Amino acid sequence: MVLKKATVLVIDDDADVLTAIRLLLKPLVKTIVTEKNPSNIISQIEKASYDIVILDMNFNGLVNTGNEGIFWLRKIKEYQPETAVILMTAYADIDLAIRGLKEGASDFLMKPWKNEKLLDAIATIVDKKKVKKVLPLQTNTTAIIGESEVMQDVFTKLKKVAPTDANVLILGENGTGKDLIARALHDNSNRKDKPFVKVDVGALTTTLFESELFGYKKGAFTGANEDRIGRFEAANGGTLFLDEIGNISLGQQVRLLTVLQNRCITPLGANKEIPIDIRLICATNVTPAELADESKFRKDLIYRINTVDIIVPPLRRRGTDITMLSRHFVAHYSEKYNKSTFTFDPAFISKLKSHDFPGNVRELQYVLERAVIMTDGSVLKPEDLVFSSIERSVTQKTSENESLNLEEVEKKAILTVLEKHQGNISKSAKELGITRAALYRRLAKYEL
Repeated sequence: MVLKKATVLVIDDDADVLTAIRLLLKPLVKTIVTEKNPSNIISQIEKASYDIVILDMNFNGLVNTGNEGIFWLRKIKEYQPETAVILMTAYADIDLAIRGLKEGASDFLMKPWKNEKLLDAIATIVDKKKVKKVLPLQTNTTAIIGESEVMQDVFTKLKKVAPTDANVLILGENGTGKDLIARALHDNSNRKDKPFVKVDVGALTTTLFESELFGYKKGAFTGANEDRIGRFEAANGGTLFLDEIGNISLGQQVRLLTVLQNRCITPLGANKEIPIDIRLICATNVTPAELADESKFRKDLIYRINTVDIIVPPLRRRGTDITMLSRHFVAHYSEKYNKSTFTFDPAFISKLKSHDFPGNVRELQYVLERAVIMTDGSVLKPEDLVFSSIERSVTQKTSENESLNLEEVEKKAILTVLEKHQGNISKSAKELGITRAALYRRLAKYEL
C-alpha cells in the first residue's frame, strides 16, 4: 500500500483525537508520532523528518481564529519546507481554509473527520511526493545535495536544460554553489566528454580579457614569445563557463557580444577568424535588477547569454538542507582529519538553523570544518560553532532599509513576540501590553 513508507506527526491538544488518529494510522504507515503540546513541534521535527504533519488549528484558545495553527504551519514550513501539512479544525471557515492553503498547507479537513477522507488526503500527498521527488544531479566530482522544495525546483530545471545547448545564466549569492551547478550542466550534457573550461572574467583587466579569452600570436605584444590559444578555443566542442560575468566593463561586453553573435574569434595579432563551437554558461552574484540597469550591462548581451536562467537559493531558504549538508561536511572532515564519527546535539542543529549564513554553503562548510578540527568529544555541541565576523549578516544589511511605517512596525513587533513565545497568545498579549482579544484583532487585521 502507498502509505506503508509514510512518516506522520500529529499535533493536537485533545488526547482523544491523538488516540483516534494513532489507532487509525498505526497499522497503515511506517511511523506515527503524536504530540499534545504545540511548543514541542520544533524539537519534534528536528529529531526526525516527517512526510506529513497533521496540525490542529486551535490550541486552548477562547477565540477560535485558527491563527495559532497558521503560526505553527509557518514554523513547520520554515524548518522543513518539503513536509506536507494537513490542517484540521472543528470550526468551519472557508476563508481560514483558503488562507491555510495559501500559506503552504496541502489539505484542510473538518472535525469530526471521516477516516476515508483522512486516508485519501494522506495517500494523495504520498503519491505527489513520489512523482515530484527529483534526484540530485551528479557531477564528475560530487553530487549537489538538497531535498528542499527550492532545490527540487533547481534540479528539475537542470534536468531539462542540461541535455540542450541553450546558454544558461546562473544567478545567486556568493557561496551558494553556482560552480557546482555549472559543472552539473556540463556533466549531464551531450558535451560531457569534451572540455569544461572556467574563466573568472570579473578578475580580468581589459588586456588580459582579450588575451585570456581569445588567445594571441607570437609577437602580438611585449612578452608574447609564442602562440597561445584562448579559453574560447580551448573549450571548443565543450562548455565555456564565464564566472562573475556581472563585473565586466561595457567595452568587454561589446567584445564578448560580437564573438557570441559571429561564433568566431580573432586572436590578438592575427588576421584570420577561428570558428568556435561552445556551450556558454555564465554566473553572477549580481541581482536581476542590477543586470537590468543599461548603464552597467547591455541588454542585447543579457538576452544572448540568458536563454535560460537558474536561480540558486541562499542557504537560509533551504530548510532541512542545512542538516543534510552538515552531516555531509562533518562526515567528510571526520574522515579527512582521522576523527571518530560525530553525532549532533539537537541544540547544535538549532544554532545552525538560527544563523542566517550570509556566506551560504561555503560559510557552513568552513564553520563545520573548524568544529571537527577543534572538538575533542564525539558529540558536536552549540559551543563548537564559531561564526565568522567576516560575513556581514543579512539582518544587518536589511536593517538600514527597514520601514518605519507604524503598521509595519506593529506587525513586526507582533511577529517577534509570537515567535519568542512560540505562538502562545496569552504570553504574547501580556508582553505587548494588550488583551488577548486585542491581539486577536490585530492578527486578523494583518492576516497573521
